[in-house]
Amino acid sequence: MKKTILLLDDKESIAKVVAVYLSGEYDVVYFDNALKGIQWLQEGNKPDLIISDIRMPVMRGDEFLEYVKNNELFKSFPVIILSSEESTSERIRLLEVGASDYIVKPFNPMELKIRIRKIIENE
Repeated sequence: MKKTILLLDDKESIAKVVAVYLSGEYDVVYFDNALKGIQWLQEGNKPDLIISDIRMPVMRGDEFLEYVKNNELFKSFPVIILSSEESTSERIRLLEVGASDYIVKPFNPMELKIRIRKIIENE
């Protein structure tokens, strides 16, 4: 049975690339904003990993990360942040909040796949 990845990104083009690249090994569930992702989680769905963009409308990825990590039901889910923000201080802050990894866009899909595998195998 494939592991499930919840992917949150407001740019459908990025989501399609990630989904196509990961779909051979994982079931990828995609939403274009974090609130839809929260609703999906609240319906009882349990991803093996979450990938979230930072800059999204409605709810930013860092706000989503804080929500997940402060919720007893969801805090154990590993979260990878994808961002075009290269700020070291932002990266450190989100890793301290609970992100499992932080990957700067543009990224190499092979690197993303390897990082996902390492996180899922170590959980």
